[in-house]
Amino acid sequence: MAPPPVPRRIAISVALGTLLNPLNSSMIAVGLVALQGDFHVSLAQAAWLVSSFYLAASVAQPLMGRLADRFGPRRVYATGLCVVGATGVLVLLAPSYGWVVAARVLQAIGTSTAYPSGLALIRRLAGGRPPAGTLGLISAANTGSAAFGPVLGGLLVSVAGWRGIFAVNIPMAAAALVLALRWLPADPPAERRLTARELVRDLDLPAVGLFAVTMLVLLDFVLSLGGSPLWVLLVVLPLTIGQLIWHERNEPSPFLDVRALAGNRRLLGVLGQQTAVQAMFYLVFFGLPLWLQRVREFNPATAGLLMLPVSALAVVLTPVAATVIRRVGAGMSVLVGSLGLAIGAALLFTVGDDTGVLAILAVGAVIGLPVAFNNIGLQAGLYAATPTEQAGLAAGLFQTGRYVGAIVSTALLAALFDQGEYSTAGLHQIGLVILLVAAVLAAVAPLTPAPAGRHRPVPATGEPVTPARPDPVESPAGSDRAPA
Repeated sequence: MAPPPVPRRIAISVALGTLLNPLNSSMIAVGLVALQGDFHVSLAQAAWLVSSFYLAASVAQPLMGRLADRFGPRRVYATGLCVVGATGVLVLLAPSYGWVVAARVLQAIGTSTAYPSGLALIRRLAGGRPPAGTLGLISAANTGSAAFGPVLGGLLVSVAGWRGIFAVNIPMAAAALVLALRWLPADPPAERRLTARELVRDLDLPAVGLFAVTMLVLLDFVLSLGGSPLWVLLVVLPLTIGQLIWHERNEPSPFLDVRALAGNRRLLGVLGQQTAVQAMFYLVFFGLPLWLQRVREFNPATAGLLMLPVSALAVVLTPVAATVIRRVGAGMSVLVGSLGLAIGAALLFTVGDDTGVLAILAVGAVIGLPVAFNNIGLQAGLYAATPTEQAGLAAGLFQTGRYVGAIVSTALLAALFDQGEYSTAGLHQIGLVILLVAAVLAAVAPLTPAPAGRHRPVPATGEPVTPARPDPVESPAGSDRAPA
C-alpha cells in the first residue's frame, strides 16, 4: 500500500514559511546603499547585514532542526514565525545601526525554523517515500522567492525606504502563522516537561558554540580574501572542527551526532552534493551580475533582469523534475541537473565583450535549467537517507550546506576575478571550474538515494519505516491532496 499523500494545504503552509529565509537573504542587497546613507556606515560595515545573516542561519538551521525533533515541528515552526514578525517591528523602532544588525541576526534565526521543521513534519505524515510533489512546491517557493527578492526589495525601498524590507515580514509572518495554526497537525504530546537544567544539557550548547565558531572562522577567512588573506585561519579551522568532533563523540546527547553521521554515508553524500551544487550555483548567481555590471557596464536593474532566467526557469521546470523523481528516481534528476550545469558552464565560454542581450538571456536560461533538477533531486535524496527521528536536524544541515556553498563561492570569485580585476577571462575561468565540478557531480549522481517508486529508508533501529497516517481532520479528500 502506497504511503498517504501530503494534504496540499499543509504543503502550502510549509512553503509559505520556508520562502521567508531566501527572500530575506536576497532582498537586503538592494537596501544596503539606502541604509548606508541613513546610518553613515561604510560599505564594509553595511555588508555585515549580509554576513551576519549567513552566519546566524548556517548555525540556526541544524539547531532549529534539533529542536523540531525534540519538541515538535509545529511548535518550533510557529515560534520562528513569531520571531520573524517581531524583528520587523524591532527594525521600525531601531535607533541605531547596531539594532538593525541584531534584528537581522534574529531574523535569520526565526526564518531558519521553517525548512527543518517543515521537512520533519512532512516526513512524519508521508512516511518513507519522498513526496515529490510536496518537495517540488517547497523548492519552487524557495527558488522563486530568492529570484524575485531583489525585485520586491527594490519596490519596497522606493516606496517605504530600507525599513520596508524588514516591515514586509510582519504581514507575511502573520499570514504564515495563521495558516500554520489552522492547517498543520498538532505535535504529539511530550512525555514529560524538561527542567531548565535538562533543557540546557539536551541542547548541547557547547557544541552549538563550537559549530558557530567554526562557521565564523570560515566566514572571516573567505571575507579576508578580498584584501589581505588571513591564512592563519586555515590553521584555526581544523582545530575548531577537531574540537567539535571530540566533544560530540563524548557527549551523551550530541547536537551533531558525528558517530551516526559517519555511519550514514548516504546522508553524508547528499550533504556533500548539496554543498558543491550550491557553490556552483552561487558562483554563477554572484559572478555573472558582477561581470555584467563591471565589464559590460549594465546598470544594476538591467543586470538583475538579465539574471531572471536563471531562477525563473528553475521554478517553471520544478514540476517536470518532480515527475522525473516519481518515475525514474532522484539519481536521474540529479544526473540531468549535473549535465545541464555542465552544458551551461560550457556556454559561458561563448560569452564575450560583444555578446548580445538575447544570447546572454539564452545562456542564463540554460544555466537555470538544472537548478530545479538538482534542488528537488537532492531534497528527495535527503528525505530517503535520513532516519525519521533525525529528519529536522538533517534538513537543517542540508540548508547549512547551502550557506557553506555560498561562502565557498565568494572565495572562488575572489580568486577567479583576481582580487577585483573583473574580466571576460575571469568569467571563462568560472565556466571552467563549474564544468569540472559538474563532471564530478554527474559521476556520483547515480548514488543519490531515493529510487523511483516506494522507498523505505532504514532508521537507526534497522527496521523499515512505517508511513504514518495524517490525522483524518487534516486529510481531506479531493483537490486538497498534493501529489506525492
